[in-house]
Amino acid sequence: MNKENKIKVGISIGDLNGIGSEVILKTFKDSRMLDFCTPIIFASTKTTSHFKKMFDVSSNLHGIDDLNKILSKKVNIYNVWKEPVEINFGKEDKKIGEYAIKSLIAATQALKENKIDVLVTAPINKTSIQSETFKFPGHTNYLAKELEGKALMFMISDKLKVGLLTDHVPVSEVAAHITPELIQEKVSIIIQSLKQDFGVVKPKIAVLGINPHNGDHGVIGNEDDTILTPTLDQLRKKGNLVFGPYAADSFFGSGNYKNFDAIIASYHDQGLIPFKTLSFGKGVNFTAGLSKIRTSPDHGVAYDIAGKNEACHTSFKEAVFEAISIYKKRKEYLEITKNPLQKKQLKPFQKKI
Repeated sequence: MNKENKIKVGISIGDLNGIGSEVILKTFKDSRMLDFCTPIIFASTKTTSHFKKMFDVSSNLHGIDDLNKILSKKVNIYNVWKEPVEINFGKEDKKIGEYAIKSLIAATQALKENKIDVLVTAPINKTSIQSETFKFPGHTNYLAKELEGKALMFMISDKLKVGLLTDHVPVSEVAAHITPELIQEKVSIIIQSLKQDFGVVKPKIAVLGINPHNGDHGVIGNEDDTILTPTLDQLRKKGNLVFGPYAADSFFGSGNYKNFDAIIASYHDQGLIPFKTLSFGKGVNFTAGLSKIRTSPDHGVAYDIAGKNEACHTSFKEAVFEAISIYKKRKEYLEITKNPLQKKQLKPFQKKI
């Protein structure tokens, strides 16, 4: 790949006391990764070099203070800070949370300014990042504000894609959050994402019920009958292939998920427990609905193994590959759809090729 066309992958460092730095460096330990992209880690050369030595990684680091000086075939480190940082693996630390947010803010700004093409975020601790100036429950909410989009947590793997109607919402509040407007919005985001980011021409989507057994006709709750079912009926009348609600307890175990391009779960654990059971270590968290592309691994900070050189980097590596793939797919989609007449004229010729 020509270096001018190589995708610039910005990486926020995440919680320095967790496994983020380890999985990042292990991902780019394989120099062949630099054939696919040019990585830019938003941290500091001093801190990253410390991790490199600790985890015995032979990556070729290149420190920069100017994003116009990014080099291909190097693991670029953009210096967000220069002072030494005290690392205590496995410890929740407000000061470390501040560095995680400094990295995220700098990387997001670079994304907005097109200095990088995509963003891959290492895990953060949702408690330690909270401050007077940062009051978001996580990456998704912050990026939705900064990139002015309707963000949706979309967990993806090669065999399964799961979106959520509600994400970081207490279980006691889930039903109150689910409205016809929210359902329509989330379904619309997933349909558009499947088309532009994954090349699915006519997406087929399953929606899981809110209550156990879809409420058993009001015995265990009436939200499925009064909110979910009527809204899905309206969506189908508009030509969308949206089916359900399906009882969540048997949907995955029966293998029914294989019949759909994506599944929409009503709340966090209803979707993420089966997703991580079926795809853990190979799954990716993709934020659909934004003008820019952001992915992350399907795991957290993993304090229990932090600093022990035991972390598996497979999911982070998959997050990098997915970001690259989605970037290319979206670029192709935008090229094709910006002139529909031209698309129809070219199609027979392309088939002959």
